[in-house]
Amino acid sequence: MIARLIANMAALALATYLVPGISVSAGSRVNDVLTLAGVAVIFGIVNTIVKPLFKLVTGLVIVLTLGLFLLVINGLLLELVSWLCSKVGLGWHVADWGAAFWGALIVSIVSVVLNAVFTKRKERR
Repeated sequence: MIARLIANMAALALATYLVPGISVSAGSRVNDVLTLAGVAVIFGIVNTIVKPLFKLVTGLVIVLTLGLFLLVINGLLLELVSWLCSKVGLGWHVADWGAAFWGALIVSIVSVVLNAVFTKRKERR
């Protein structure tokens, strides 16, 4: 669970610093890291609760697009996380749909790679 949180935080941090429309406005580096930790927690909760509902409702579209529609779902989830962050006072924002889409692509790739690394470490033990 901690490994997944760290993986989400790293993926969100990379997306924040690579995608122009995603920003963190916490002030200092320490506050940026704490803000990204809070965003990762919200992101994890949204992925646990909301994403399965989206996948259930759009299952046929996901199959017809060979899974590419999952990027649209992930983009929508990033926008939802941005909205939730604004409601709880975290300084993390996604400006528009394009930023959400590219951010979702980066988060998906980084999460897959990091979760594979953490899973392999766990299997070695």
